[in-house]
Amino acid sequence: MTTVLFAGGGSAGHVNPLLATAHTYLQRHPDDEVICLGVASGLETQLVPAAGFELVTIPKVPLPRRPNWAAVQFPRKFAAAISQVRELIRTRNIDLVVGFGGYVSTPAYLAALREHIPVAIHEQNARPGYANRLGARRAELVALTFASTPLQAKRGRTVVTGLPLAGPILDLACRRRAGDQAWARTQAATALGLNPTLTTIVITGGSLGAQSLNRTLVELADDFQAHNAQVLHLTGQGKDAQVRAELERRGTYPHYHVRDYLPDMHLAYAAADMVVCRAGAGTVAELSAVGLPALYVPLPIGNGEQAKNAADVIAAKGGKLLDDDQLTAARVRHALTEWITDAEIRETTAQRAASVGSVQGARTLVDELEKIRP
Repeated sequence: MTTVLFAGGGSAGHVNPLLATAHTYLQRHPDDEVICLGVASGLETQLVPAAGFELVTIPKVPLPRRPNWAAVQFPRKFAAAISQVRELIRTRNIDLVVGFGGYVSTPAYLAALREHIPVAIHEQNARPGYANRLGARRAELVALTFASTPLQAKRGRTVVTGLPLAGPILDLACRRRAGDQAWARTQAATALGLNPTLTTIVITGGSLGAQSLNRTLVELADDFQAHNAQVLHLTGQGKDAQVRAELERRGTYPHYHVRDYLPDMHLAYAAADMVVCRAGAGTVAELSAVGLPALYVPLPIGNGEQAKNAADVIAAKGGKLLDDDQLTAARVRHALTEWITDAEIRETTAQRAASVGSVQGARTLVDELEKIRP
């Protein structure tokens, strides 16, 4: 029996591909043991047990950005986290560590190397994080979501697997690629109170929403209505009141549907003809796997990570990019009009998006893990 430690956490972006890979791994190797490693403050404390996997947590030890008391304490706390993972490796006879990034992965990689067991890394973002950059120096496998990601294994192999997907979104992507999207669209539209015969635009800024998207897209309500297009606007939790008030001020829009949050995003994707959204790695990978044209408006903070996430699908002409500081109703109108009015252009764009996406991410990653699995 092989025991595998899957390390990653802090956000759904790290945890979801971890769980997709762990499920696929156990389907092939039901007699093996899977243990997940996370931090006690991360979303993994909810998602991992709910998925039926054992979760072990270690303290979150972020790398200090400036000289302060946390910087003084960091060496001791970081060494303690590494020691805790080394003890886990010894006591549970772990044979392989698979990391997905985040705070928990750095001590996991270092502990594995000191215990002389193989390390595999999956990097979901186009701009790799610190943990995976460090781990790639000694990893036997580096797997990438995006071909353009500048991360290479120094000693092992580097492969492009795509993002490991599972559950309803994977099912939807497979259905759409098989030409079976009509059934899913009808079912999803019914569940969401939409009309499956209308061209449908989904607007989403993620669970927390995006004020710039909310503010700008609602200005196009008249345009959407003039084209007899229907809208599902997911404003973000607690941000729907302002959008509803603005719509009421503007007029009556029977086909403009507002929700603050939708936990079952596969329903929105199944009903959609196009999406306006941010460009998080998970969002880009899901939309390209499903094969949906998207207008990506990257989050305007950081070092341009989100724009890089969308680079491959934009290069394939499977979507369009609009910087947040250039976001106006006129520019959005210009970007979306041909998709709304021309089904042939919309379908061609969808096919180009799908050409970049992958529905085999979890299977391909497990294929690669089997090559280094003891």
